[in-house]
Parts: sequence; structure tokens; C-alpha cells
Amino acid sequence: MRLPMINRPLLTLALTLTAVSGVAHAQSQQAAQALYDSGKWQEAVTAAAALNTSNGFALAAEATTGGAALVADNAKKPLFEKAQNYAKQAIKLDPTNAEAYFELARAQGRLAQYVGVFQSLPLAQDMKKNLDQAIKLNPKMAGAYVALGLWNANLDVSGLKGVAGRAVGGSKAQISPNFEKAIALEPNVAVHRIEYANALLTQGNKAAAAVQLEKAVTITADTFWEKRDLDAAKAKLATLK
Repeated sequence: MRLPMINRPLLTLALTLTAVSGVAHAQSQQAAQALYDSGKWQEAVTAAAALNTSNGFALAAEATTGGAALVADNAKKPLFEKAQNYAKQAIKLDPTNAEAYFELARAQGRLAQYVGVFQSLPLAQDMKKNLDQAIKLNPKMAGAYVALGLWNANLDVSGLKGVAGRAVGGSKAQISPNFEKAIALEPNVAVHRIEYANALLTQGNKAAAAVQLEKAVTITADTFWEKRDLDAAKAKLATLK
């Protein structure tokens, strides 16, 4: 059987257009990220979701969850639900996108704070499953280890404590190892130490929490969110002295 001849000019054009499209998406992703880094989370969500890519939807989920910290409490829950949907779209487009699973877990953890205990239990279980999947796909994802550290601290991110927390597998023995792993991977990311301090405070260890915060406040903050975290760390540290 004779194969049809390839029209090389058309093939070259097609390959060129594909390459240009890839570059355009990358640039648009960077533009959306820049919007989020500057604190313009709503614009970032719109720009990222419009890309209709797995990475775009993952960023839209991140920006939506991040933005929820800036709105009134009664407006948070819908945003966390929306962030979940964006993350699920990201996973649908690319089931190997570790960031998408992490953002789904993060949104689930935040949402669990605003629902009843019976709804929180499955959310906590799903959150753990999605964090495990994120780490399986990307063992060097520091943020996922931070989330696992918090999850094990007291399951505050899932709204569960005590017996309910133990029922989904929470273990105090897994708090420090997860945070230490995250800090080893990204020693110059202040939020890892800030969240470690938060976890230590839930355990009543103010001295160790202060040590982590003292290190955190020496790290340079560049983005809107990093500066916000830094201000919060300084304020919390002041209460521990």
C-alpha cells in the first residue's frame, strides 16, 4: 500500500502554528501568574481559566482559594467550591498534573472549615488522597508536604479534631517530618515555616513556633501574598515574645 505524500509546506506551517500556540499559552500563563502575584486574584482567575489548559485551571483554582482569604466569611465557601471545580477541570485535562491534585486538596481543606462534621469527614479523606497523589506525581512538591503536616497536626484544615481526626488517619508523629521535608526542599519559602509554626502552636509548643517564625521573617517577600504572610508572621511572633 502506497502512503500519501505529505505536503511539506503545509506540514511546516502546521508545526509552526503549533509551536507559536504553545509559546502563546506559556506567555499567557505567565501573565496570569503575574496578576496573581500582584494580588489581582480575580483578574488572574479570569485570565488563567480562559487558557482552557490544565495548568491554567490549576492556577485559577489557586487564585480562587487565595482570594477567598480577602473576602467576607460568608463569601468564602462558594469560592472554595469554585476552586474545587477549577482543579477538577485541570485534572480532567491532564490526570498527571500534580499541581491540580494539590489545588483540589487545598480547596477541599479550606471548604471543610465551613461545612458540618459529617461533610468534613469525607473531605478530609479526599484531601489526603489528593495530597498523596500530588506527591506521587511530584515527590518534590514542598507545598503538599506542608499541607500533610497541617493535616496531621489536628486536621484543622478539614474541620475535624479528636476521635474524628484519628478516624481518617491523622498522626502527630507525621507533623514534623512533613514540614522538615518541605523546608529542606524549599528553605527560602517563608510560608512553609509560618505554617509549621501554626502547626506547632496547635500542639502548644510556643517556643518551637517562635523559632520558626523568627526564621520566616528574615526571608525576603516579593509577591503580594508573600508580603501578606510576612506581616502575619511578624504580628504572630510579637504575641509569642
